[in-house]
Amino acid sequence: MASSVQHKRIRKSPSDRRAEIVEAAAAIALTEGLECVTLRRIAEELGVRPGLIGHYFPAVEELVAEAFGTAASGELDTLLPAERTGERPTERLKRFFALATGPAYDDVSRLWINARHLSRYRPVLRDRVGRQEALWRGRLEEVIRDGAESGEFRTADPYVATMRILVVIDGLGAHANTPADERPEAVTGMAVRTAERELGLASGVLGS
Repeated sequence: MASSVQHKRIRKSPSDRRAEIVEAAAAIALTEGLECVTLRRIAEELGVRPGLIGHYFPAVEELVAEAFGTAASGELDTLLPAERTGERPTERLKRFFALATGPAYDDVSRLWINARHLSRYRPVLRDRVGRQEALWRGRLEEVIRDGAESGEFRTADPYVATMRILVVIDGLGAHANTPADERPEAVTGMAVRTAERELGLASGVLGS
C-alpha cells in the first residue's frame, strides 16, 4: 500500500540557503572550472529553480567570485591553518609542503590558473583573487616571522622570503595540467628547496 504521508519540504533560512549555494558553486569551480558556475548549473546541482539562485545572486559574477573565494579559503585553511596548534614554525611548514605538492593539489592549482585568467575580464573576480593572494602572503609570512623570532629560521626579510617561496609555488602550479609522470622530483621539489635556502635550513628539513 502506498504511504499517504506527505513529505514536507524543509524551508531553509536565507543564510543557510546562501551558504548551500556558495558551497555547491565552490565544488563545481574546483572540479569543472569557474566557467561552469552558472545559475542554471547550480540550480541543477541543488534541485531548485534558477530563479532561486538568482534571488541570492542577481549577478552571476558575484557567485563566481564567491565560489573561488570559498574554495581558495578552504585550501588555505587546510594547508596553513590560522589557529596555532602548538606546532613549531618548522613543523607547520613541513606539513604545508607535504600537503601542497603532488597530484592531490592539482585541482586547486587549476582553479588558481582559471581564476587569474578570467580575472583579466571580470573586475569582481579580480578583486577576490587579489584578496586571496593577500591572505596567502599574510598567512605564510606570519609563520616565517614566528620562525625568525624564535631562531628557527634565518632570514633578513620575512616578506621577501615569503614572496620568493610563493613565486616558485605558483610557477609549479602552472604545470598542473602536465601529466604527473612528466614532473621529475628535481622540479617538483623546487619549492621546498627554495624555502630551505631562504630560511637558512639544512637540506631535507622541510621534506624531500
